[in-house]
Amino acid sequence: MSVGGEHGMRSSGAWALRPVIDMSAQEFHEWQVLLEDRTGLVVSEQRRAFLQTSLSSRMRELGFQDYCSYYRYVTDGLKGAVEWSALLDRLTVQETRFFRHRASFDALDSYLCQRLSGSALKQPLELWSVGCSTGEEPYSLAISAAEILRRLEQPELFGVTGTDISLSALSKAREGVYGARKLEQLDIEFGERYFERLADGHFKVIPALASRVCCARLNVLELAKAPFFGMDVIFCQNLLIYFRRWRRREILNRLAERLVPGGLLVVGVGEVVGWQHPDMLPVADERVLAFIRKNV
Repeated sequence: MSVGGEHGMRSSGAWALRPVIDMSAQEFHEWQVLLEDRTGLVVSEQRRAFLQTSLSSRMRELGFQDYCSYYRYVTDGLKGAVEWSALLDRLTVQETRFFRHRASFDALDSYLCQRLSGSALKQPLELWSVGCSTGEEPYSLAISAAEILRRLEQPELFGVTGTDISLSALSKAREGVYGARKLEQLDIEFGERYFERLADGHFKVIPALASRVCCARLNVLELAKAPFFGMDVIFCQNLLIYFRRWRRREILNRLAERLVPGGLLVVGVGEVVGWQHPDMLPVADERVLAFIRKNV
């Protein structure tokens, strides 16, 4: 779909060389409101430059010369919905790596060992990575689960679900191909066991592990409608910082409801302060922010 002719904005290339246009206070406010209404994400004044740069980059590609025209386009029916999806890929942060925040995965290992030691696994473990980005976290969860079950000589009965709002990030997650830098903090034995080296130097998740991971699109504002229940483990890290405090508590309340009794919820350290839930008990580990759902 070309918008060049429709808007008459594609020129001889001079537009592409223009500096980023400053937003007026009114324009910035309109984009702030749109993003928060649709995604819950809060764009602070400190991230104004990032928003301007991201919007300007996309506007140049389509040939728009001002924020107002592009705003009208993004909010206009079906074609706007398609463009909105593309724009989100520019505005959502997707920088992550395998086993990001090692202490959280140590807490997961400890939890699984304690829960599974001395008792046979009766049904598959269900793990959920909320805001999975390009897949590093859900694959890290899968590796952790596989290793613990292997160590305890239990059958590899588990599945990992990764959800994100970005279709582009989800596509990369499903592909499961990563550059060497992404694997820098990965134990060497894990790299050898769960990845195959490609001819171009990249690494691809092996089919046996990839088959355990499913990635799907989800806006966290729509958690109430999400078909995820009976989760044993939920990781929600490096996501809540982009939301208002009341929204963070609302999201955590929804996630707590999706855990089985005895299930584990892991949140990014410092992302929420003072959250309490009648069914949740904090994990006694100062290195992590994690909670266990009470056994009823």
